[in-house]
Order: sequence, then C-alpha cells, then structure tokens
Amino acid sequence: MPVPDTSSAVPAAAAGIGLKPDHFRSVLEAKTDGLWVEVHPENYMEEGGPRLNWLEAIRKDKPVSFHGVGMSLGGFEPLDPDHLKRWKALVERFEPIRVSEHLAWSAHAGTYFNDLLPTPMTQAALDHFCAHVDAMQSALGRQVLVENPSRYLPMHDDIPEVDFLAETVRRTGCGLLLDVNNVFVSAHNLGFDARAYLDAVPAEAIGEIHLAGHEEDQALGGELLVDTHGAPVTGDVWALYRYLIERVGPRPTLIEHDTNLPAFEALMAERDAAQAILDAHRIREGAHV
Repeated sequence: MPVPDTSSAVPAAAAGIGLKPDHFRSVLEAKTDGLWVEVHPENYMEEGGPRLNWLEAIRKDKPVSFHGVGMSLGGFEPLDPDHLKRWKALVERFEPIRVSEHLAWSAHAGTYFNDLLPTPMTQAALDHFCAHVDAMQSALGRQVLVENPSRYLPMHDDIPEVDFLAETVRRTGCGLLLDVNNVFVSAHNLGFDARAYLDAVPAEAIGEIHLAGHEEDQALGGELLVDTHGAPVTGDVWALYRYLIERVGPRPTLIEHDTNLPAFEALMAERDAAQAILDAHRIREGAHV
C-alpha cells in the first residue's frame, strides 16, 4: 500500500538523541538548534501519568520520532492487533516525524521475549516480513523505516541481509533506518566488509541513521562484540559513519544510549559530534555547487 514518506519532515542535517526520563527536563530546556528526540512508543502506551505529560510538553517544542521494539515484524505470526491500535493512537496523538521498527522478532505463541531475536534471511521469512511491514504501514497510514539488526552467529542465510532489506524496500515502499553500529558489530562478528555493506544499501531509502556504542564480550576474550547501547560511540563507528555520509549525504542521525546512561552534557557532546559531521558535508557540498 502506498504511504506518505515523512522522513524529510526534519532537515536532513539534523542530529538527535534518544529521550530517557532522566533527561526530560534537560531536553525541554535545551535551546540547541535542530535538536530532535526519539522514544520507544511501548514506554508510552498508558492512559495517563507524568511520562505522557512530559512527552506532550517536549513534543510542543521539539520534533519526536517513534522507534518501536515490540512489533515483532520478523516473526511468522500475524501482528498483534491490540499493539497496532495502541501504536496508531500514539501516532495520532503525537504526530511523530518518523516511525520505525526492527528486522527482528520478539513474540511467539503469546510469549513476549525481552530481546530482539534474529530473523532468518530466507524467502519464506522475506515474504512474512514484507506482509508485516505492509500491515504496519497500512494500520498507521505512515511509511515505516526498518532497522538492520546486530548479528552474532552465522545462520546459513539464503539471502544476504542487505539484499533482504533492499527487496523489502522495493516490495513495500518502506524506508530504512541504518544503524551504523549494528553494521560494524555484525561485520566484526560474522567476518564481512562493513564498507561493502554500506555501499550496497539503497541510499535513497535511508530515512534515519543510528549511532550507538558496543562492548567486547570479555568471556570470549574480545572476539565477540555486543551491541549494548551502554558505551560511547567508538572511533571505528565514527569513521564508518563519516564514510556513509560521504556516500549518501546528510540524513537525520540519532545517538542511542539505553544503559549506563551518561550525563546530559556527555550525550549532547556525542550529538554535537554527529552534527559537526553533517554540517561539514553540507558546507563542502555547498562549496562545490
């Protein structure tokens, strides 16, 4: 089903942060030009209370993006209609600039798992995934951006991940939320070339970029990288991000922290570093016109 693409609702050269309750007041008081925030809508699926009041106040002042973690688009079961209804109610109430979800599954036979589990890259899984993306977009009346996962073990896939995502874009009209840290982590763990992956992503489909931190699994002597969202963005990920921006141009970029939440000033310093990369590219491109 054709759906409106709202990914350009915020200027392309804009960096944002994940919104956490610890930083509600700081975000509301921040005067940084272009700042936008992203939330997990599952944390706001309630009838009332202070959390919703804070989000309403922030939404009046700054753009908000919704990034879901519980739709289980990559599963083989139909989407939960009640979950879709709660999503739609929040979208209508807050009018987010973008909505996104994951190439992953998290529910089966009525059991919900507290993790984003890997979807096999097979033709059957692709068919189910596209049907689920279509269902979510139809229910919301919005384009959905799909995020690439972090992967830890080979699954003998039939379809390369980047081709799986590109075909989903072609068949559903969805966009992509490209998580650069996830690409780096997966490339390290599975032994592929991260830059070659970025070169293969359909640039026109990228509606948002995520940057986050990862950590080494000490039990394995650092051989495995874990996408923890609990550490600063590493130099290698920053380098990969610069490479991506050089290829596709500025895109809305989010700094993610979900554990070991830093002080607001430290979070904004990372956000400002991303903004500086976006601004530098925009200035260079302007000079070449």
